[in-house]
Amino acid sequence: MTATDPRGPVDAARRRTVTWEDPAPIVAAAADRTGLELMRAIASGALPAPPIARLLGFDIDRVDDGNVVFSMEPIEAHQNPLGTVHGGIVTTLLDSAMGCAVHTTLPRGGMYTTLELKVNFLRPSFGGGERLLAEGTVLNRGSTAVLAEATITGAESGKKVAHATSTCLILGPR
Repeated sequence: MTATDPRGPVDAARRRTVTWEDPAPIVAAAADRTGLELMRAIASGALPAPPIARLLGFDIDRVDDGNVVFSMEPIEAHQNPLGTVHGGIVTTLLDSAMGCAVHTTLPRGGMYTTLELKVNFLRPSFGGGERLLAEGTVLNRGSTAVLAEATITGAESGKKVAHATSTCLILGPR
């Protein structure tokens, strides 16, 4: 089946419609919950997932203090022209795992921002290939800066796909 597109026919099976819930409840809840409480509420479904998680297909599998595990099923829509999952998708998954691990260490209303991010791509991942697991861990938590790392592995093979480190700046409440 084909659909109409100004650039020509499009296979309807290759269309994506992305929906998400209003993220305002997450922002509002952050003022009254610790980072760990907020991440657990998102993981359990008590709060909606952030729009980026719906756009790229991320799920939170586990949340602990200073540690978060995300998963993602790589799909064709994630591919670059070489047929592998785009490095920006992999980097976003790594950044999300590290950032959420940092977030679990924050007090009520606390915020952070990424200052620096370094990624090493170790092997390709493919749309329709094995599910990816991204584990983010806080390595050092100071009063103003946090060092975190994340590794993506294939869920079935356990093979490492990518590794990253990040430095985050702790901010005061809004």
